[in-house]
Amino acid sequence: MGRAWILCKKMFSLTLVFNALLTIACCVGILAGFYWYYSGWNPFAPYLVNGNLLWFAIAAAAINIFPSALLGRKLHTGRFLFHHYFYGFLVMASAVIYVVLFTSVPLTTIFLVNNTSPEVNVGRFFLLGGLTLLLDDLPDVSKRIESGLNHIKAGANRMRKVIVAAQVVTGAFSLYIFAAVCAAMLTIPEWVTPANLILVFTVLITGVTAFIFVKRKAWNNLIVNGEENSH
Repeated sequence: MGRAWILCKKMFSLTLVFNALLTIACCVGILAGFYWYYSGWNPFAPYLVNGNLLWFAIAAAAINIFPSALLGRKLHTGRFLFHHYFYGFLVMASAVIYVVLFTSVPLTTIFLVNNTSPEVNVGRFFLLGGLTLLLDDLPDVSKRIESGLNHIKAGANRMRKVIVAAQVVTGAFSLYIFAAVCAAMLTIPEWVTPANLILVFTVLITGVTAFIFVKRKAWNNLIVNGEENSH
């Protein structure tokens, strides 16, 4: 039972990291249309007052990644043959090959183009999944990376009040974006699409998670040196 609970918590940690990456990917795709593809387009207007507000959701997701990954790194899950980052690289490499060979979308713009075909979405899913595994195990890739991450954590520890304030602000805007997109879909049924449903779900999780981390004082629990290796 204890082992199963640890694995469940590890999966929960990976899911939060994946959700953060998914939020970033969804918002980047909309911003690409806002800036480059559709002149004069304001997404989800008038409920979302300005498309630039999507940057707040991106920031909230980026801030959430570290405490989300830290939840999993505290657990002793062991490893199957290799470190998790090896499987992350393997999944990402396979996804890159798949995108190049079996989709019509260039790899460099796969998260920017408005293409929701199943084959493209499969490529996106596995790219994000591989990156999730890599980020989860990033300190184990090399001692230099681990040292660099510890340096970043030391800086974050000194600036944690600023980071917490940023997490509150960006989390609040994420929830506003969730409400705005929901209102837009309720008003215009044509906007009820799988892509927009994924957007509202992932942004909601990002916003709620931001406030949970603030409430649990996640940034007060940084381990700068001597972090236990859970893999």
